[in-house]
Amino acid sequence: MANAAKTPSAKKAAPAKTADTVPAVADSGVDLAGTSPQKKTAGKGAGSKTKAAAQQSATAGKRPLDVSLLTDEDILRMPESDYMNEVQLQYFKRKLLAMRAEILNNARETGEHLKENEVFADPNDRATVEEENLLEQRVRDRERKLLKKIEQALARIDSGEYGYCLETGEPIGIARLLARPTAELSIEAQEKHERMERLYAD
Repeated sequence: MANAAKTPSAKKAAPAKTADTVPAVADSGVDLAGTSPQKKTAGKGAGSKTKAAAQQSATAGKRPLDVSLLTDEDILRMPESDYMNEVQLQYFKRKLLAMRAEILNNARETGEHLKENEVFADPNDRATVEEENLLEQRVRDRERKLLKKIEQALARIDSGEYGYCLETGEPIGIARLLARPTAELSIEAQEKHERMERLYAD
C-alpha cells in the first residue's frame, strides 16, 4: 500500500496582541465625569488569579469623588453630555445646603437680637434702632421666601427634575444655575413670565 504524501506543515500564526500591549493611561487625579478609567483585562497567563483577586484588581484605583474640591469653573468645563450627572447634582446640592444653613443662622441671630430689650433714653437712638430692626426683619422675610425655594430645589434634586425648566422641560443651563441655584425656569421662560407680569401690571 502506497504511503500517503506528506503535506507541508502549516506555519504557526503569529500570536495576536493582547490588551496588555496598550500603554496604560496616566492617572489624572480627580475624574470630573464621576467615572474611573476602565482597568486592563488580564491576559491568558493570569489564569492562576482567583475570582476574588480579579475583582479586587478591577476595582483598584477607583476613588470616590470629593465634590467639595470642585469649583464653579470645574463644573462649567464639563461637557454637555455630563449635564445633571451625579457629580453636578451633588455639587448643586452642597450649594443649596450651604445657602439654607446661612439663612437659618441669620434667622437665629436676628431672633436673638430682637429679644434684647435695650432701653434708650434718647428718642433718636430708639428710632434708629427700631428702623434697623424693621430693615432686618424685611431682609429675613425675603430669606424665608428664598428658604422655601431652596427646599423645593432640593426636592427636585431627589426626584431627578433639577436643572430642567418646569414649563418647557429644557435644560436651564449650568451658568444660570451657578448664578441662581434655585432657578426653576430657563431664561426664555423667565423672560416670558416677566413680560406677562409687566403687561398685567400696566
